[in-house]
Amino acid sequence: MSLSKKHLLSLFCSILLLVGLTACSGGSLDSETNTPAVKVIVNAGANKSVDENTTVTISGNAVGQSTELSYAWRASPNLVITHEDKNTASASFVAPTTVTVLTYTFTLEVTDSQGNKGSDTVEYQIQPVNLPPLAVIKASQFAGLAANQYPAGVQVILDGSSSYDPDGIDSSQAISAFKWQQTAGAAVLDGISTNGVSLAFTSPILANDNNLSFSLTVTDVEGAQTTTSINLSVQSASHTLPIVNAGLDHQLSSGEIIILAGVASTSVAAAEPLQYRWLNDSQLIPFIADAQQKQTYAIAPKVTSARMMTFTLEVTDASGNKVEDSVNVNIRPLLLRPLNDTGVTMQATDSALSNNQQNDYPGQDGQRGQDIIATNGLLEKAGRGEQGFDFTRLNAVGDEVDASASNWSCVRDNVTGLIWEVKLANTHIGLQSSAHTFTWYGVEVEGDPTGAQTSLDASCSLSECNTRAYVDALNQLGLCNFNDWRLPTLQELLSIVHFGQEQAPMIDANYFPFTTLNLGSPAWYWTAQSSADGVAEGLPLNAWAVDFASGNDNFLTKTTPVRIRLVRAGR
Repeated sequence: MSLSKKHLLSLFCSILLLVGLTACSGGSLDSETNTPAVKVIVNAGANKSVDENTTVTISGNAVGQSTELSYAWRASPNLVITHEDKNTASASFVAPTTVTVLTYTFTLEVTDSQGNKGSDTVEYQIQPVNLPPLAVIKASQFAGLAANQYPAGVQVILDGSSSYDPDGIDSSQAISAFKWQQTAGAAVLDGISTNGVSLAFTSPILANDNNLSFSLTVTDVEGAQTTTSINLSVQSASHTLPIVNAGLDHQLSSGEIIILAGVASTSVAAAEPLQYRWLNDSQLIPFIADAQQKQTYAIAPKVTSARMMTFTLEVTDASGNKVEDSVNVNIRPLLLRPLNDTGVTMQATDSALSNNQQNDYPGQDGQRGQDIIATNGLLEKAGRGEQGFDFTRLNAVGDEVDASASNWSCVRDNVTGLIWEVKLANTHIGLQSSAHTFTWYGVEVEGDPTGAQTSLDASCSLSECNTRAYVDALNQLGLCNFNDWRLPTLQELLSIVHFGQEQAPMIDANYFPFTTLNLGSPAWYWTAQSSADGVAEGLPLNAWAVDFASGNDNFLTKTTPVRIRLVRAGR
Protein backbone atom coordinates (compact mmCIF):
# COMPACT_ATOMS: atom_id res chain seq x y z
CA MET A 1 0.00 0.00 0.00
CA SER A 2 1.44 3.40 -0.91
CA LEU A 3 1.85 6.20 1.73
CA SER A 4 0.22 9.64 1.34
CA LYS A 5 2.28 12.84 1.33
CA LYS A 6 1.07 13.73 4.83
CA HIS A 7 2.11 10.30 6.11
CA LEU A 8 5.59 10.83 4.64
CA LEU A 9 5.96 14.22 6.42
CA SER A 10 4.92 12.66 9.72
CA LEU A 11 7.39 9.83 9.26
CA PHE A 12 10.19 12.34 8.39
CA CYS A 13 9.44 14.41 11.50
CA SER A 14 9.59 11.28 13.65
CA ILE A 15 12.95 10.31 12.21
CA LEU A 16 14.33 13.85 12.82
CA LEU A 17 13.11 13.73 16.40
CA LEU A 18 15.09 10.52 16.92
CA VAL A 19 18.32 12.27 15.83
CA GLY A 20 17.71 15.45 17.85
CA LEU A 21 15.49 17.74 15.77
CA THR A 22 12.51 19.14 17.66
CA ALA A 23 9.71 21.72 17.48
CA CYS A 24 7.88 20.45 14.44
CA SER A 25 5.09 22.88 13.72
CA GLY A 26 3.32 24.91 11.08
CA GLY A 27 0.88 22.27 9.65
CA SER A 28 -2.80 21.41 9.73
CA LEU A 29 -4.48 18.37 11.36
CA ASP A 30 -4.00 14.99 9.65
CA SER A 31 -7.50 13.71 8.61
CA GLU A 32 -6.70 10.10 9.58
CA THR A 33 -4.71 10.59 12.85
CA ASN A 34 -6.11 13.98 14.03
CA THR A 35 -2.50 15.18 14.84
CA PRO A 36 -0.84 18.43 13.60
CA ALA A 37 0.82 18.09 10.26
CA VAL A 38 4.39 19.40 10.50
CA LYS A 39 5.29 21.88 7.76
CA VAL A 40 8.46 23.65 9.18
CA ILE A 41 10.85 21.71 11.37
CA VAL A 42 13.49 23.82 13.36
CA ASN A 43 16.49 22.86 15.48
CA ALA A 44 18.24 25.78 17.30
CA GLY A 45 21.12 23.62 18.44
CA ALA A 46 22.32 22.33 21.78
CA ASN A 47 22.57 24.41 24.99
CA LYS A 48 26.03 25.88 25.58
CA SER A 49 28.22 27.67 28.14
CA VAL A 50 30.43 30.59 26.98
CA ASP A 51 32.77 33.14 28.60
CA GLU A 52 31.92 36.80 29.16
CA ASN A 53 33.17 39.38 26.66
CA THR A 54 33.47 36.81 23.83
CA THR A 55 31.79 36.83 20.41
CA VAL A 56 29.54 33.79 20.11
CA THR A 57 28.20 32.35 16.82
CA ILE A 58 24.71 30.85 16.94
CA SER A 59 23.15 28.75 14.18
CA GLY A 60 20.45 26.14 13.56
CA ASN A 61 18.77 23.86 11.01
CA ALA A 62 15.31 23.84 9.48
CA VAL A 63 13.18 21.99 6.88
CA GLY A 64 10.06 23.52 5.39
CA GLN A 65 7.62 23.19 2.46
CA SER A 66 10.08 25.07 0.26
CA THR A 67 13.82 25.39 -0.07
CA GLU A 68 13.61 29.14 0.45
CA LEU A 69 13.58 29.82 4.20
CA SER A 70 13.83 33.03 6.29
CA TYR A 71 15.50 32.95 9.73
CA ALA A 72 15.00 35.29 12.72
CA TRP A 73 16.69 35.18 16.16
CA ARG A 74 15.59 36.84 19.40
CA ALA A 75 16.93 36.62 22.95
CA SER A 76 15.43 36.78 26.42
CA PRO A 77 16.53 38.83 28.35
CA ASN A 78 17.03 41.20 25.45
CA LEU A 79 20.46 41.15 23.86
CA VAL A 80 21.87 42.64 20.67
CA ILE A 81 22.09 39.91 17.98
CA THR A 82 24.04 40.48 14.76
CA HIS A 83 22.18 38.72 11.91
CA GLU A 84 23.13 40.25 8.58
CA ASP A 85 21.76 37.57 6.21
CA LYS A 86 18.21 36.53 7.06
CA ASN A 87 18.42 33.70 4.48
CA THR A 88 20.85 31.79 6.69
CA ALA A 89 20.57 30.66 10.30
CA SER A 90 24.04 31.92 11.26
CA ALA A 91 24.16 34.94 13.63
CA SER A 92 26.30 36.16 16.54
CA PHE A 93 26.24 38.07 19.82
CA VAL A 94 28.77 39.41 22.32
CA ALA A 95 28.56 37.78 25.73
CA PRO A 96 28.04 40.62 28.26
CA THR A 97 30.38 41.40 31.14
CA THR A 98 29.20 39.83 34.37
CA VAL A 99 30.32 38.80 37.84
CA THR A 100 27.69 36.04 38.12
CA VAL A 101 26.44 33.31 35.76
CA LEU A 102 23.80 34.67 33.36
CA THR A 103 21.32 32.54 31.34
CA TYR A 104 19.96 33.75 28.01
CA THR A 105 17.27 31.91 25.97
CA PHE A 106 17.57 32.33 22.22
CA THR A 107 14.62 31.56 19.92
CA LEU A 108 15.12 30.75 16.24
CA GLU A 109 11.97 31.27 14.15
CA VAL A 110 11.96 30.02 10.54
CA THR A 111 9.42 30.93 7.83
CA ASP A 112 9.15 29.21 4.42
CA SER A 113 7.99 30.83 1.19
CA GLN A 114 4.39 29.71 1.81
CA GLY A 115 4.26 31.53 5.15
CA ASN A 116 4.55 28.44 7.29
CA LYS A 117 6.48 29.03 10.52
CA GLY A 118 8.41 26.91 12.97
CA SER A 119 10.65 27.73 15.97
CA ASP A 120 13.01 26.24 18.51
CA THR A 121 14.91 27.56 21.56
CA VAL A 122 18.41 27.12 22.94
CA GLU A 123 20.02 28.30 26.21
CA TYR A 124 23.43 29.93 26.62
CA GLN A 125 25.03 30.37 30.01
CA ILE A 126 27.44 33.35 30.29
CA GLN A 127 30.31 32.50 32.61
CA PRO A 128 32.24 35.31 34.42
CA VAL A 129 35.97 35.35 33.75
CA ASN A 130 37.80 37.44 36.37
CA LEU A 131 41.03 39.16 35.33
CA PRO A 132 43.12 40.29 38.30
CA PRO A 133 43.12 44.05 39.10
CA LEU A 134 46.13 46.23 38.39
CA ALA A 135 47.68 47.98 41.42
CA VAL A 136 49.24 51.40 40.69
CA ILE A 137 51.09 53.67 43.15
CA LYS A 138 51.78 57.32 42.36
CA ALA A 139 53.95 59.26 44.81
CA SER A 140 53.94 63.01 45.39
CA GLN A 141 57.22 64.48 44.18
CA PHE A 142 59.47 67.12 45.74
CA ALA A 143 60.69 69.91 43.46
CA GLY A 144 64.43 69.99 42.89
CA LEU A 145 65.05 66.36 43.91
CA ALA A 146 65.17 63.13 41.93
CA ALA A 147 62.03 61.06 41.45
CA ASN A 148 60.87 59.47 44.72
CA GLN A 149 63.50 61.35 46.74
CA TYR A 150 62.45 63.48 49.72
CA PRO A 151 63.90 65.74 52.39
CA ALA A 152 63.56 64.77 56.02
CA GLY A 153 60.44 65.88 57.86
CA VAL A 154 58.12 66.54 54.90
CA GLN A 155 54.75 65.05 54.04
CA VAL A 156 54.75 62.26 51.47
CA ILE A 157 51.55 61.06 49.79
CA LEU A 158 51.21 57.68 48.09
CA ASP A 159 48.14 57.54 45.88
CA GLY A 160 46.51 54.29 44.74
CA SER A 161 43.52 55.84 42.96
CA SER A 162 44.89 54.93 39.52
CA SER A 163 44.56 51.22 40.33
CA TYR A 164 41.87 49.55 38.22
CA ASP A 165 40.15 46.29 37.28
CA PRO A 166 40.50 45.62 33.52
CA ASP A 167 37.23 43.64 33.45
CA GLY A 168 35.32 45.64 36.04
CA ILE A 169 31.73 46.53 35.13
CA ASP A 170 31.65 49.86 36.97
CA SER A 171 34.93 51.75 37.16
CA SER A 172 33.81 53.48 40.37
CA GLN A 173 33.43 50.09 42.08
CA ALA A 174 36.21 48.21 40.27
CA ILE A 175 38.46 48.10 43.36
CA SER A 176 36.71 47.01 46.54
CA ALA A 177 39.65 47.17 48.97
CA PHE A 178 43.08 48.81 49.40
CA LYS A 179 45.73 47.60 51.82
CA TRP A 180 49.03 49.44 52.40
CA GLN A 181 52.04 48.00 54.17
CA GLN A 182 55.51 49.32 54.95
CA THR A 183 58.06 46.66 54.07
CA ALA A 184 61.38 48.41 54.76
CA GLY A 185 62.95 51.44 56.45
CA ALA A 186 62.26 53.45 59.59
CA ALA A 187 58.66 52.99 60.74
CA VAL A 188 56.48 55.90 59.64
CA LEU A 189 52.93 54.47 59.72
CA ASP A 190 52.23 54.42 63.46
CA GLY A 191 48.71 55.74 64.04
CA ILE A 192 48.00 56.03 60.31
CA SER A 193 45.18 54.16 58.54
CA THR A 194 46.47 51.74 55.91
CA ASN A 195 43.10 50.86 54.34
CA GLY A 196 42.45 53.97 52.27
CA VAL A 197 42.94 54.76 48.62
CA SER A 198 45.94 56.92 49.60
CA LEU A 199 48.56 56.96 52.32
CA ALA A 200 50.06 60.13 53.86
CA PHE A 201 52.99 60.18 56.26
CA THR A 202 55.95 62.34 57.30
CA SER A 203 59.39 61.36 56.12
CA PRO A 204 61.65 60.44 59.08
CA ILE A 205 64.31 62.83 60.40
CA LEU A 206 67.42 60.72 60.83
CA ALA A 207 71.18 61.20 61.02
CA ASN A 208 71.70 59.12 57.88
CA ASP A 209 69.98 58.78 54.54
CA ASN A 210 67.18 56.22 54.70
CA ASN A 211 65.29 54.04 52.22
CA LEU A 212 61.59 53.28 52.68
CA SER A 213 59.57 50.59 50.90
CA PHE A 214 55.79 50.21 50.73
CA SER A 215 53.41 47.72 49.15
CA LEU A 216 49.83 48.16 48.01
CA THR A 217 47.43 45.23 47.63
CA VAL A 218 44.18 45.90 45.76
CA THR A 219 41.17 43.59 45.66
CA ASP A 220 38.44 43.69 43.01
CA VAL A 221 34.75 43.00 43.60
CA GLU A 222 35.22 39.35 42.56
CA GLY A 223 37.95 38.79 45.14
CA ALA A 224 41.03 38.78 42.89
CA GLN A 225 44.10 40.55 44.33
CA THR A 226 47.28 42.13 43.00
CA THR A 227 50.19 43.64 44.94
CA THR A 228 52.72 46.25 43.80
CA SER A 229 55.47 48.11 45.65
CA ILE A 230 57.43 51.37 45.62
CA ASN A 231 60.81 52.41 47.02
CA LEU A 232 61.53 55.90 48.36
CA SER A 233 64.73 57.56 49.51
CA VAL A 234 64.84 60.12 52.34
CA GLN A 235 67.70 62.55 52.94
CA SER A 236 69.39 62.79 56.31
CA ALA A 237 68.72 65.78 58.54
CA SER A 238 72.05 67.40 57.63
CA HIS A 239 71.46 66.90 53.90
CA THR A 240 67.96 68.39 53.97
CA LEU A 241 68.08 71.90 52.53
CA PRO A 242 65.89 74.84 53.57
CA ILE A 243 63.14 75.98 51.22
CA VAL A 244 63.33 79.56 49.91
CA ASN A 245 61.12 81.72 47.70
CA ALA A 246 62.18 85.28 46.89
CA GLY A 247 58.74 86.30 45.60
CA LEU A 248 57.16 87.22 42.28
CA ASP A 249 58.78 89.27 39.53
CA HIS A 250 57.23 92.73 39.15
CA GLN A 251 57.81 96.23 37.83
CA LEU A 252 57.55 99.77 39.20
CA SER A 253 58.92 103.28 38.78
CA SER A 254 62.03 104.95 40.12
CA GLY A 255 61.60 105.96 43.76
CA GLU A 256 58.80 103.50 44.52
CA ILE A 257 59.00 100.73 47.08
CA ILE A 258 60.40 97.35 46.00
CA ILE A 259 58.79 94.76 48.26
CA LEU A 260 61.26 92.02 49.11
CA ALA A 261 58.88 89.46 50.56
CA GLY A 262 61.02 86.38 50.99
CA VAL A 263 59.67 83.11 52.38
CA ALA A 264 61.99 80.48 53.86
CA SER A 265 61.59 77.46 56.10
CA THR A 266 63.16 74.17 57.09
CA SER A 267 61.49 70.87 57.93
CA VAL A 268 64.28 70.01 60.38
CA ALA A 269 63.98 71.74 63.76
CA ALA A 270 67.68 71.23 64.51
CA ALA A 271 68.57 73.24 61.39
CA GLU A 272 67.10 76.43 62.86
CA PRO A 273 67.61 79.32 63.23
CA LEU A 274 67.87 80.30 59.58
CA GLN A 275 70.01 83.24 58.53
CA TYR A 276 69.02 85.53 55.68
CA ARG A 277 70.86 87.87 53.33
CA TRP A 278 69.51 89.84 50.38
CA LEU A 279 71.96 90.36 47.54
CA ASN A 280 71.68 92.81 44.64
CA ASP A 281 72.83 91.23 41.39
CA SER A 282 72.79 94.31 39.14
CA GLN A 283 75.03 97.32 38.57
CA LEU A 284 72.45 99.59 40.16
CA ILE A 285 72.88 99.98 43.90
CA PRO A 286 69.50 100.46 45.58
CA PHE A 287 68.92 101.19 49.23
CA ILE A 288 67.83 97.99 51.06
CA ALA A 289 66.22 98.69 54.44
CA ASP A 290 67.55 95.59 56.24
CA ALA A 291 69.36 93.03 54.10
CA GLN A 292 69.46 90.52 56.98
CA GLN A 293 65.66 90.08 57.13
CA LYS A 294 63.69 87.82 54.81
CA GLN A 295 60.88 90.41 54.79
CA THR A 296 62.24 93.85 53.92
CA TYR A 297 62.11 96.44 51.16
CA ALA A 298 64.29 98.48 48.83
CA ILE A 299 63.87 101.80 47.05
CA ALA A 300 63.90 101.68 43.27
CA PRO A 301 66.89 103.76 42.09
CA LYS A 302 66.61 106.53 39.54
CA VAL A 303 66.89 105.33 35.94
CA THR A 304 66.62 107.07 32.56
CA SER A 305 65.51 103.93 30.73
CA ALA A 306 63.97 100.67 31.83
CA ARG A 307 66.44 98.55 33.80
CA MET A 308 66.12 95.04 35.20
CA MET A 309 67.31 94.43 38.73
CA THR A 310 67.73 91.01 40.34
CA PHE A 311 67.52 90.52 44.08
CA THR A 312 68.66 87.20 45.53
CA LEU A 313 67.67 85.89 48.94
CA GLU A 314 70.38 83.66 50.39
CA VAL A 315 69.34 81.38 53.27
CA THR A 316 71.76 79.47 55.51
CA ASP A 317 70.67 76.86 58.07
CA ALA A 318 72.42 75.73 61.26
CA SER A 319 74.01 72.81 59.38
CA GLY A 320 75.73 75.19 56.99
CA ASN A 321 73.46 74.42 54.04
CA LYS A 322 72.93 77.41 51.74
CA VAL A 323 70.09 77.89 49.27
CA GLU A 324 68.97 80.91 47.30
CA ASP A 325 66.19 82.21 45.09
CA SER A 326 65.91 85.37 43.02
CA VAL A 327 63.26 87.89 42.04
CA ASN A 328 63.49 90.19 39.01
CA VAL A 329 62.25 93.77 39.25
CA ASN A 330 61.87 95.96 36.16
CA ILE A 331 62.56 99.62 37.05
CA ARG A 332 60.94 102.19 34.77
CA PRO A 333 61.76 105.90 34.55
CA LEU A 334 59.32 108.11 36.43
CA LEU A 335 56.40 108.74 34.10
CA LEU A 336 54.94 112.15 33.34
CA ARG A 337 52.31 112.92 35.95
CA PRO A 338 49.40 115.12 34.78
CA LEU A 339 47.55 114.53 38.06
CA ASN A 340 48.47 114.95 41.68
CA ASP A 341 48.84 111.97 43.95
CA THR A 342 46.69 111.69 47.07
CA GLY A 343 49.24 112.74 49.69
CA VAL A 344 48.96 109.36 51.46
CA THR A 345 52.19 107.68 52.56
CA MET A 346 50.90 105.76 55.57
CA GLN A 347 50.24 102.05 55.15
CA ALA A 348 47.55 99.91 56.69
CA THR A 349 47.23 96.47 58.18
CA ASP A 350 43.85 94.88 58.82
CA SER A 351 43.65 96.72 62.14
CA ALA A 352 45.87 99.82 62.16
CA LEU A 353 47.68 102.55 60.21
CA SER A 354 51.44 102.67 60.24
CA ASN A 355 54.33 104.70 58.89
CA ASN A 356 56.31 101.46 58.48
CA GLN A 357 56.56 99.32 55.38
CA GLN A 358 53.85 96.60 55.33
CA ASN A 359 55.05 93.77 53.09
CA ASP A 360 52.10 91.58 54.07
CA TYR A 361 49.72 94.15 52.57
CA PRO A 362 51.17 95.01 49.15
CA GLY A 363 49.77 97.32 46.49
CA GLN A 364 48.76 100.15 48.82
CA ASP A 365 48.61 103.80 47.82
CA GLY A 366 51.39 104.53 50.35
CA GLN A 367 53.76 102.18 48.47
CA ARG A 368 53.32 103.56 44.96
CA GLY A 369 53.16 106.93 43.22
CA GLN A 370 54.60 110.43 43.60
CA ASP A 371 54.04 110.70 47.35
CA ILE A 372 56.32 107.81 48.32
CA ILE A 373 58.77 108.75 45.56
CA ALA A 374 59.01 112.23 47.12
CA THR A 375 59.43 110.69 50.59
CA ASN A 376 62.30 108.62 49.20
CA GLY A 377 63.95 111.77 47.81
CA LEU A 378 63.70 110.88 44.11
CA LEU A 379 60.89 113.18 42.95
CA GLU A 380 62.10 116.22 41.03
CA LYS A 381 60.00 119.32 41.69
CA ALA A 382 59.83 122.74 40.12
CA GLY A 383 58.72 124.17 43.45
CA ARG A 384 58.00 122.69 46.82
CA GLY A 385 55.15 121.08 48.69
CA GLU A 386 54.29 118.26 51.03
CA GLN A 387 54.53 114.65 49.79
CA GLY A 388 54.15 114.54 45.99
CA PHE A 389 52.55 117.98 45.68
CA ASP A 390 54.59 120.60 43.80
CA PHE A 391 53.54 124.23 44.34
CA THR A 392 55.04 127.65 43.56
CA ARG A 393 53.98 130.93 45.20
CA LEU A 394 53.03 133.89 43.01
CA ASN A 395 52.86 137.54 44.09
CA ALA A 396 50.14 140.07 43.38
CA VAL A 397 51.33 140.58 39.79
CA GLY A 398 51.75 136.85 39.04
CA ASP A 399 55.53 136.60 39.44
CA GLU A 400 57.18 133.69 41.23
CA VAL A 401 58.40 134.35 44.75
CA ASP A 402 60.57 132.21 46.99
CA ALA A 403 58.98 129.54 49.12
CA SER A 404 60.10 131.48 52.18
CA ALA A 405 58.23 134.66 51.12
CA SER A 406 55.72 135.80 53.73
CA ASN A 407 53.29 137.40 51.26
CA TRP A 408 51.82 135.75 48.16
CA SER A 409 48.48 136.00 46.41
CA CYS A 410 48.25 132.87 44.23
CA VAL A 411 49.69 129.37 44.00
CA ARG A 412 50.67 127.54 40.84
CA ASP A 413 50.29 123.76 40.86
CA ASN A 414 53.33 122.61 38.88
CA VAL A 415 51.79 119.18 38.28
CA THR A 416 48.44 120.20 36.79
CA GLY A 417 49.44 123.71 35.66
CA LEU A 418 46.45 125.26 37.40
CA ILE A 419 46.78 128.55 39.31
CA TRP A 420 44.77 128.88 42.50
CA GLU A 421 43.50 131.79 44.54
CA VAL A 422 44.91 132.10 48.07
CA LYS A 423 42.39 133.01 50.78
CA LEU A 424 42.97 135.63 53.46
CA ALA A 425 42.39 135.25 57.19
CA ASN A 426 38.83 135.10 58.42
CA THR A 427 39.43 138.32 60.32
CA HIS A 428 40.11 140.14 57.06
CA ILE A 429 37.23 142.24 55.78
CA GLY A 430 38.36 142.26 52.14
CA LEU A 431 36.99 140.38 49.13
CA GLN A 432 39.08 137.20 49.67
CA SER A 433 38.43 136.67 53.37
CA SER A 434 37.98 132.99 54.25
CA ALA A 435 35.09 134.01 56.49
CA HIS A 436 32.93 134.99 53.47
CA THR A 437 30.27 132.57 52.20
CA PHE A 438 28.23 132.55 49.01
CA THR A 439 25.24 130.86 47.42
CA TRP A 440 25.69 128.99 44.15
CA TYR A 441 24.44 131.03 41.21
CA GLY A 442 25.31 130.73 37.53
CA VAL A 443 24.16 130.22 33.96
CA GLU A 444 23.84 126.58 32.95
CA VAL A 445 20.66 125.67 31.08
CA GLU A 446 19.86 127.44 27.78
CA GLY A 447 21.12 130.74 29.13
CA ASP A 448 18.81 130.69 32.15
CA PRO A 449 20.37 131.39 35.53
CA THR A 450 20.22 128.57 38.07
CA GLY A 451 20.74 128.57 41.78
CA ALA A 452 20.16 131.20 44.42
CA GLN A 453 21.07 134.79 43.70
CA THR A 454 21.17 135.67 47.37
CA SER A 455 20.55 134.28 50.84
CA LEU A 456 20.18 135.82 54.26
CA ASP A 457 22.69 133.26 55.58
CA ALA A 458 25.44 134.17 53.11
CA SER A 459 27.93 136.83 54.19
CA CYS A 460 30.49 138.73 52.12
CA SER A 461 31.77 142.20 51.19
CA LEU A 462 29.67 142.35 47.98
CA SER A 463 26.12 143.55 47.51
CA GLU A 464 25.17 140.02 46.32
CA CYS A 465 26.86 137.06 47.96
CA ASN A 466 26.76 134.47 45.17
CA THR A 467 29.35 132.65 43.12
CA ARG A 468 28.83 134.63 39.91
CA ALA A 469 29.18 137.97 41.69
CA TYR A 470 32.42 136.76 43.33
CA VAL A 471 33.92 135.54 40.03
CA ASP A 472 33.08 138.88 38.40
CA ALA A 473 34.58 140.82 41.30
CA LEU A 474 37.86 138.85 41.36
CA ASN A 475 38.30 139.18 37.60
CA GLN A 476 37.65 142.91 37.86
CA LEU A 477 40.27 143.07 40.60
CA GLY A 478 42.75 141.23 38.31
CA LEU A 479 44.16 139.00 41.05
CA CYS A 480 47.79 138.10 40.24
CA ASN A 481 47.38 140.07 36.99
CA PHE A 482 44.81 137.58 35.63
CA ASN A 483 41.17 138.17 34.73
CA ASP A 484 40.04 134.65 33.72
CA TRP A 485 39.25 133.27 37.14
CA ARG A 486 36.45 130.71 37.44
CA LEU A 487 34.94 128.11 39.75
CA PRO A 488 36.91 124.83 39.64
CA THR A 489 35.44 121.54 38.52
CA LEU A 490 34.99 118.86 41.14
CA GLN A 491 38.06 116.95 39.91
CA GLU A 492 40.18 120.10 39.89
CA LEU A 493 39.27 120.98 43.46
CA LEU A 494 39.86 117.40 44.62
CA SER A 495 43.32 117.49 43.03
CA ILE A 496 44.64 119.74 45.81
CA VAL A 497 43.03 117.76 48.65
CA HIS A 498 45.79 116.28 50.85
CA PHE A 499 44.32 112.95 51.99
CA GLY A 500 47.49 112.16 53.90
CA GLN A 501 46.72 114.78 56.54
CA GLU A 502 45.57 113.31 59.84
CA GLN A 503 43.52 116.41 60.73
CA ALA A 504 42.20 119.61 59.15
CA PRO A 505 43.03 121.29 56.92
CA MET A 506 43.15 118.60 54.23
CA ILE A 507 45.46 120.69 52.09
CA ASP A 508 49.07 121.87 52.17
CA ALA A 509 48.62 124.80 54.58
CA ASN A 510 52.12 126.12 53.77
CA TYR A 511 50.74 127.22 50.41
CA PHE A 512 47.00 127.48 51.15
CA PRO A 513 46.68 129.15 54.57
CA PHE A 514 43.40 130.00 56.28
CA THR A 515 41.50 127.23 54.41
CA THR A 516 39.84 126.01 57.59
CA LEU A 517 41.54 128.05 60.32
CA ASN A 518 39.01 129.21 62.91
CA LEU A 519 36.17 128.21 60.57
CA GLY A 520 34.91 125.09 62.31
CA SER A 521 33.80 121.95 60.55
CA PRO A 522 32.71 121.29 57.85
CA ALA A 523 34.51 123.80 55.65
CA TRP A 524 32.80 123.46 52.28
CA TYR A 525 34.07 125.04 49.04
CA TRP A 526 31.93 125.28 45.88
CA THR A 527 32.72 123.66 42.52
CA ALA A 528 31.30 124.65 39.13
CA GLN A 529 29.37 121.41 38.73
CA SER A 530 25.67 121.04 39.43
CA SER A 531 24.42 117.71 40.72
CA ALA A 532 21.97 115.54 38.80
CA ASP A 533 20.28 114.76 42.09
CA GLY A 534 17.35 117.10 42.66
CA VAL A 535 15.63 119.03 39.83
CA ALA A 536 12.83 121.61 39.82
CA GLU A 537 11.26 122.83 36.57
CA GLY A 538 14.13 121.24 34.66
CA LEU A 539 16.82 123.10 36.64
CA PRO A 540 19.24 121.46 39.10
CA LEU A 541 18.80 122.42 42.75
CA ASN A 542 22.16 121.17 44.03
CA ALA A 543 25.86 121.59 43.25
CA TRP A 544 29.00 119.71 44.24
CA ALA A 545 31.29 120.96 47.00
CA VAL A 546 34.42 119.72 48.81
CA ASP A 547 34.91 119.83 52.59
CA PHE A 548 38.56 120.69 53.34
CA ALA A 549 38.05 119.81 57.00
CA SER A 550 37.53 116.14 56.13
CA GLY A 551 38.39 115.67 52.44
CA ASN A 552 34.85 114.53 51.65
CA ASP A 553 32.86 115.68 48.65
CA ASN A 554 29.07 115.94 48.40
CA PHE A 555 26.29 117.90 46.76
CA LEU A 556 24.60 120.79 48.61
CA THR A 557 21.53 122.84 47.86
CA LYS A 558 22.54 125.97 45.96
CA THR A 559 21.08 128.18 48.70
CA THR A 560 23.68 126.86 51.17
CA PRO A 561 26.26 129.50 52.23
CA VAL A 562 29.61 128.02 51.17
CA ARG A 563 33.18 129.32 50.64
CA ILE A 564 34.90 129.77 47.28
CA ARG A 565 38.43 129.18 45.97
CA LEU A 566 38.75 130.21 42.31
CA VAL A 567 41.12 128.73 39.74
CA ARG A 568 42.46 129.52 36.30
CA ALA A 569 44.31 127.51 33.69
CA GLY A 570 48.00 128.25 34.00
CA ARG A 571 49.18 126.63 30.78
